[in-house]
Amino acid sequence: MSKDQDEKSPYGAGFIAACIVVGAVLICGVVIIFAGGHDATPASAAAQPVTASSAQPTDDPASAPATSGAPAPESSGAGSQGRTSVCGLPAGDQALPSAVPTADGWDVSRRVIVPRSSTYGPGKTDTDGFRHCFAHSPTGAVYAAYNAIAAIADQSKLVPTVKKLMVPGTATDSLLRQVATTEPSGDPSTVQVAGYRIIDAGQDRVTVMLAMPVESVYMSANLTLVWHHGDWRLQPPPPGEPVGAPFSQHRDLGDFVKWSGI
Repeated sequence: MSKDQDEKSPYGAGFIAACIVVGAVLICGVVIIFAGGHDATPASAAAQPVTASSAQPTDDPASAPATSGAPAPESSGAGSQGRTSVCGLPAGDQALPSAVPTADGWDVSRRVIVPRSSTYGPGKTDTDGFRHCFAHSPTGAVYAAYNAIAAIADQSKLVPTVKKLMVPGTATDSLLRQVATTEPSGDPSTVQVAGYRIIDAGQDRVTVMLAMPVESVYMSANLTLVWHHGDWRLQPPPPGEPVGAPFSQHRDLGDFVKWSGI
């Protein structure tokens, strides 16, 4: 089987294991089973490059180009409300981080290794370990995406995490109801982020594809971050859909910026 065929197959080596592990971390306790018509998105379709036009800043995040399948921001407060973050971090460089960002260091947050920067964030850490306040820039959004994976890794804190992390709206309300009635998983396993790729970028909306190693392959998830009240927040999926979809399988990190603390 060719490399391209292997990547496109939703049931390639390691894929089912990847779904189980990533699902446990990203879907807030809801188990996803890829079967029937609920196949994974082929890697070649999910990992489309950012075009020059899509990377241009926009005044309204709702009008910014969106990754296919990603819902538009729901909250009227999702728009730009000043370029400085709530903790005083300046917006800084607005260029897309195509090279490896410079981190001050890497920390363990809820068993996930995440980056830390005095320039990009996080600028605040709550008593429950939730890390937030990032720079209003594409690089700040990448930092926020890595930390978002860690934030939802601890299923015992899902309700407060969803409230802090997600953009307010009906989809987040639905997710909170789902989380409130879901028994937390007792599985301590988690995933680490090995690299990223910016799929779509605007002034107040950035979609980041994150690659995570599972067995001998990489599983990717897509996170769309929206600038909301001075910080990057995660756009929730439509009710009933998994956080991070569409998922894809990759044989290597050739399409990603390799960036990891381990």
